[in-house]
Amino acid sequence: MGSSKCAACHSAEFDAWQGSHHDLAMQHAISGTVLGDFTDAEVTVHGVTSRFFQRDGKFFVRTDGPGGEMADFEVAYTFGVYPLQQYLVPFPDGRIQALGLAWDSRPESEGGQRWFHLYPDQPIGHDDELHWTGRQQNWNYMCADCHSTNFVKSYDAEADQFASTWSEIDVACEACHGPGERHVAWSAADAGLRESDVATGLDILLRDRQNVAWNMDLQFGIAQRSEPLVSAVEVGVCADCHSRRGTLRGGAQSGPQFLDHHMPAFLTESLYFPDGQIRDEVYVWGSFKQSKMHAAGVTCSDCHEPHSLKLRAEGDAVCAQCHLPSKFATSSHHGHEAPSTAPGCLDCHMPEKTYMVVDPRRDHSIRVPRPDLTVRFGVPNACGTCHRDRSPEWLSNAFANSWPGARPVFQDWTRAFQQARASLPQAELSLLQIFTNESAPDIARATAILELAPFLSPVSGQAVEQALKDESPLVRLAALRTLEVLGPEHRYSFAGHLVSDPLFSVRSEAGRVLAATAADSMNASQSAKLNAAVNEFIATQLYNADRPEAWLNLGNLRFRTGDLRQAEKDFRHALQLAPDFSPAFLNLADLYRLEGREAEVSAILSQGLERLPGDAALYHARGLSQVRGGNQDAAIESLRKAVDFAPEETRYAYVLGVALNSAGKAEEAVATLTDALARSPAALELMQLLALIERDRGNYPQARRWAQEMLDINPGDRTARELFQSIPPGNPR
Repeated sequence: MGSSKCAACHSAEFDAWQGSHHDLAMQHAISGTVLGDFTDAEVTVHGVTSRFFQRDGKFFVRTDGPGGEMADFEVAYTFGVYPLQQYLVPFPDGRIQALGLAWDSRPESEGGQRWFHLYPDQPIGHDDELHWTGRQQNWNYMCADCHSTNFVKSYDAEADQFASTWSEIDVACEACHGPGERHVAWSAADAGLRESDVATGLDILLRDRQNVAWNMDLQFGIAQRSEPLVSAVEVGVCADCHSRRGTLRGGAQSGPQFLDHHMPAFLTESLYFPDGQIRDEVYVWGSFKQSKMHAAGVTCSDCHEPHSLKLRAEGDAVCAQCHLPSKFATSSHHGHEAPSTAPGCLDCHMPEKTYMVVDPRRDHSIRVPRPDLTVRFGVPNACGTCHRDRSPEWLSNAFANSWPGARPVFQDWTRAFQQARASLPQAELSLLQIFTNESAPDIARATAILELAPFLSPVSGQAVEQALKDESPLVRLAALRTLEVLGPEHRYSFAGHLVSDPLFSVRSEAGRVLAATAADSMNASQSAKLNAAVNEFIATQLYNADRPEAWLNLGNLRFRTGDLRQAEKDFRHALQLAPDFSPAFLNLADLYRLEGREAEVSAILSQGLERLPGDAALYHARGLSQVRGGNQDAAIESLRKAVDFAPEETRYAYVLGVALNSAGKAEEAVATLTDALARSPAALELMQLLALIERDRGNYPQARRWAQEMLDINPGDRTARELFQSIPPGNPR
């Protein structure tokens, strides 16, 4: 219906929304909306000099285009407003691309009012996916559904073109409340709708705070919600955009269930530190889900006015809504004697991390600073932000002296995730403790199940089976992915019920994971439900058919279900969209290997290495192909390059060690494996191979040393125990 229809009855909300970051999320590039200097301003970055100018009342930039040639491009839209503004350029095929040069809209006194590059330290060539004309800067996929209302992507895979549309260019009323036509009809009382919450005509009813009060507990100084939060609709609506997630299908604004349209990210290593603090650009939802505030029933609009997006109070006053200053604005709480030196609540509990060069964002996990975890695990801590001149050890001791015995346990999964990421065997028990802790946030429990995959045993397997029936959809999703370590023929008996899950994300993921289940193990009804779930997964990929990852996923599905010809076409389609997409080269090579087409394996890997000469995975795959072809010297050279380009990958070092030892180069194999162990000290497979090589060449003391190190890390390792016992105690005579 458009926001102007809403203004007639909801003028206060409409007035608050106008001028907000939602209102200014995207605008037509006209005088008054463009903040950047387009008066022939020039900026040189990475050897390219770009010029911003106006012509006939329109805004242009002269910069390097898709092929690297300099050309003039019209700026059609502005994107955002503060602390930076980006600019969007349309192309004839319907793509809209975000320039890599942005305007710093902060005041000049803060370093703003200048052009800057979003990747200042990373040269971006025209053939790089991060170049402003590349797929990672494509508005239609990356940005549009969060910066406009009722966005319809309309991608034509056959023509490789977009015909994207929106109802309103910015984040307007119906982006959050859903389509308004029936609501307008209800308000006019001409549609026969009953006057009740269900019959207001809105698909999304944001009533989580309705008739709710926060009552202060004077003893503890913390307010408690008058009624439990049951629906949590509001947090899910905000999560549609304020989360790290993938979009599964269009129409996210038409329903309240976040997981019916999106696949969220977990607390994985590339995105979060082991304690759950933000590492990459993850926005808010994944952090807030970890917090005590979320567990207590706090919603986004308890702190933020939902229409203006401003805080409900300034500074610490927003926290004082629920935390009595007489209890918390004291030296006994914050550890700083003089009020003038005391940090604010947000400085300690919501530290900032800067993204996009100039945009500081606060971590919404709202955690207690833990300098002791910095000492033990290397994670950041808020104390170190101010006390830069102090070591983590000093900060940890000062913290312990100020609050002796205080060890917050609510967000206590750092050790488990760190152990898992270091491949330590004891991670299994630690992760199980996180999963079985009912008070732990579901996103942490889900991540624990996800991290269990490499350690799966009969004991943890029972936990995964339990997780597949967990009330949290996040846990069910994680368990489905962990289930992939089992052969396809065993999965359906554990997870078959999830093909009928009420949430689209879970059903479609179940379709992907269970697709290769043997049909003869199911009755007609089960087979029909599985096929429906598989088709839902296929639909999610076709919705994202503008991305090579979608075609890779489709190819993998067809590969697993035996449709090799269609899988080959899908992998080829991925490469057509992105000729530098390494996973498609690798999976296509694996398909050819399975069919015994070794010459084509070599050809496709060589093609990939021409495009990606520094790709370790391609070198590793080529080395294995050369091993199969009996070309030992060439294989060792390829495998060595894989290690050189990805020294952190222990598997590459392991395979190179095997190849060197098989070629009679045991000394070189030992040196390679020892170097890899220095980088990954807990890599048991490297220790085992070293022990075997040293045993076989008669260096028994060294072999026993490696076997003993395996036992030191995992005393219950039966393989290590048997290996140790098989090695004589001294060198052979």
